[in-house]
Amino acid sequence: MKRLEQEPTMSEPKKTKYDRQLRIWGESGQAALETASICLLNCGPTGSEALKNLVLGGIGSITIVDGSKVEIGDLGNNFMVDAKSVGESKAKCVCTFLQELNDAVNAKFVEESPETLISTDPSFFSQFTLVMATQLVEDSMVKLDRICREANAILVIARSYGLTGFVRISVNEHVVIESKPDHSLDDLRLNNTWPELKSYVETIDLNVPDPNDLNVPDPIAHKHIPYVVILVKAAEEWAQTHSRNLPSTREEKKEFKYLVKSKMVSMDEDNYKEAIEAAFKVSAPRGISQEIQEIINDRCAEVGSNSSDFWIMVAALKEFISNEGGGEAPLEGSMPDMISSTEHYISLQKIYQSKAEADFLSMEQRVKNILVKVGQDPDSISKSTIKSFCKNARKLKVCRYRMIEDEFSNPSVTELHKRLADEDYSRAIGFYILLRAVDRFAATYKKFPGQFDGSMDDDALQLKTTALSLVSEMGCDGYVLEEGLCNEMCRFGASEIHVVASMLGGIASQEAIKLITKQFIPMPGTYIFNGIDHKSQSLTL
Repeated sequence: MKRLEQEPTMSEPKKTKYDRQLRIWGESGQAALETASICLLNCGPTGSEALKNLVLGGIGSITIVDGSKVEIGDLGNNFMVDAKSVGESKAKCVCTFLQELNDAVNAKFVEESPETLISTDPSFFSQFTLVMATQLVEDSMVKLDRICREANAILVIARSYGLTGFVRISVNEHVVIESKPDHSLDDLRLNNTWPELKSYVETIDLNVPDPNDLNVPDPIAHKHIPYVVILVKAAEEWAQTHSRNLPSTREEKKEFKYLVKSKMVSMDEDNYKEAIEAAFKVSAPRGISQEIQEIINDRCAEVGSNSSDFWIMVAALKEFISNEGGGEAPLEGSMPDMISSTEHYISLQKIYQSKAEADFLSMEQRVKNILVKVGQDPDSISKSTIKSFCKNARKLKVCRYRMIEDEFSNPSVTELHKRLADEDYSRAIGFYILLRAVDRFAATYKKFPGQFDGSMDDDALQLKTTALSLVSEMGCDGYVLEEGLCNEMCRFGASEIHVVASMLGGIASQEAIKLITKQFIPMPGTYIFNGIDHKSQSLTL
């Protein structure tokens, strides 16, 4: 008996509750959030703000780990505790507050120091989809990263330190099907048509209408020919006089626009103006991008019994491109809005959708064949997943992150020198170094620079010495650390300023949503926030 697939539907009250975000990541993204479990380490302002955003978004469950008590100082920078909370468990108070924001979220807390848990019970973290670690020192970050990678849990680290701070993602591999880039070219294949599109285009005449010739289309119809038809016909005409080549140089592209313009009858033909503006699409490279080529040639595309759904579909994509695709990925099947008669638009829409469906069916069969070949259930990957993969096949993304320990012990010297030579990145590099140096300072002097009563100048000098030692280890002897930055770090005194914590927590939660929903592209490297100059920059070391 044939199994019928039915897309899961969301209840109306839930659709209303999460209406705005559903418009961004859809029901599949929301479902991923609702089945995810998050562990937050340290619920100071940075962690609390990050978790608040996830709770409001409808995350499945949260577990807060913090062994500290609420102090008077917490009332000034953490909106999730109040005067009644002083002396109480911080984890319990924040957990109670967040639960009130969204009672659909399962909220728990553990009154334990994160550092202790990392050292004594590493298996604790294997139960979570994502671990959000805030305000950890370097040694604990390195240990936790190792634990999370072994447990296959995503790690997002955030730290707020005065007017600076950072956010860093760490995961073995993160694959994205729905990358949703800000800018992408419509998949119209204007320079690589298939038989059905070509046949339809040939039925439409672009000749200048003659009122005395009844066989030529009237001026009204001429104004409603979609630009897809205009450009496909113009491209064919160009190719016939240019050895089957399409415009490639700047001059040729200019000439091609003149060719399109010559088909206009009057200056009020907006469909032709639209065609001229879209003329560059004819010169778009055929085939797949270099990035997709690298993905289909990736070592993981050689699939086996333990391969993930993503890599099984990539293996099928590689076969498709070499066979039915003729060097192209499956057609997306969607069309942008354009000036057109209803009849033309619907006809074109059906042609694109039919081609996309045929490509999907070919891909589906290839996926099933590969699944059987590697000993997996041929129906284990749903139709909807394969269809989504086909629709987004030109925009796939594979992200891999270095272990934090590797970055700290063996940073990319080439990238480091490149950033050190770039004046625009001088402070970002400075804060990156100092955010590591303060941890070494704390390990030596049992306090952070400027944290307690004492000489600020002494702390600044000791911090500079520590930082320069770190710079030397990183292979950057001769780097001159900006004097004022050391003084600023001492003035910060390891404080969490709410406005900075809120921003960094917001960024951390945004990245967490990308990672959980597997939509949009998570940021690479280490995000450095510089509140002094109001700058945010990313370092990939």
